[in-house]
Amino acid sequence: MTTLLKDESTLTSKGQATIPKAVRQALGVDYGGRIAFIVDDNRRVTIEKVAEEAHDPVIEAFLSFLAQDMTNNPDTSLLPMPGALRERMGALVGGIDDDLESAIDGPVAL
Repeated sequence: MTTLLKDESTLTSKGQATIPKAVRQALGVDYGGRIAFIVDDNRRVTIEKVAEEAHDPVIEAFLSFLAQDMTNNPDTSLLPMPGALRERMGALVGGIDDDLESAIDGPVAL
């Protein structure tokens, strides 16, 4: 295996590292881009660009249809949630403590 590029980065106290610019350019990733770390049996780490999800034209057309239907027929497309369902949902999550200002652990997809 031929080495095309080697660069270094320093870990912070939080275990974070900056991916050097030359490596980002070689991978073709920019701000907001996703990368994957792969560790093999010899504990060698490989970094790859995560492939972007392909857009499904069928799903996009269906979602467009739903949006148009909700706009054209708001009285029948959007209905209030039944009280019994709202109460059941409240009972299921009632004991969960949530802090909307706390940090999120793990990856987040938007």
